[in-house]
Amino acid sequence: MKKNKILIAPSILSADFSRLESEIKTAEKAKADMLHVDVMDGHFVPNISIGPAVVAAIRKRTNLPLDVHLMISDPEFFLEPFIRAGSNIITVHIETCSKGLLKKIKRRLSQSRVRFGISLNPATPLKKVIPVLDLADMILLMSVHPGFGGQSFIKTVLPKIKDLRALYDKDIEVDGGITDKTAPRVIKSGANILVAGSYVFGKKNRTKAIEKLRYGL
Repeated sequence: MKKNKILIAPSILSADFSRLESEIKTAEKAKADMLHVDVMDGHFVPNISIGPAVVAAIRKRTNLPLDVHLMISDPEFFLEPFIRAGSNIITVHIETCSKGLLKKIKRRLSQSRVRFGISLNPATPLKKVIPVLDLADMILLMSVHPGFGGQSFIKTVLPKIKDLRALYDKDIEVDGGITDKTAPRVIKSGANILVAGSYVFGKKNRTKAIEKLRYGL
């Protein structure tokens, strides 16, 4: 099985929104590989974040790939606005989609050359995603309960990553509680994309923070 490059995706949920452009530029200078954008509707998760207009504004200010995570109850309804906003990856939750809907979303994203991710909450068993692995360009495993940043890492996701890697040779992303302490274990288990919010945006030296996550330095 091929070894995938380790990529770091700072989550703008933990950035200072009063100076978001500056925050994005510091992530670029720190050699982030992409920006993770959490979209929440207040229904699927108990929080509300940003919509397509903000994603479109971010798109105008960076060339980094935008990794848009739709933590929403009706991803199909909002798919077109996020495609138009300039998303490079759109991830939906398996908890909100039937197999038929996942196929439909995959077809639409492929038409626009947008990569397709499927996400699982911590309590969702891996067996639920196995029948649709072939549809996904990326699987996102949540390692915290979705909705808020700054939570502690849920260790039971580690065997889940390992089991998924044995079945799936594309990108595996892990989101939640990623720090210099948890990153090595996540990478060793088989993940290759790490979403980090407060660990990156909470540090003065963000270049060093990203290097620690990527290389364990």
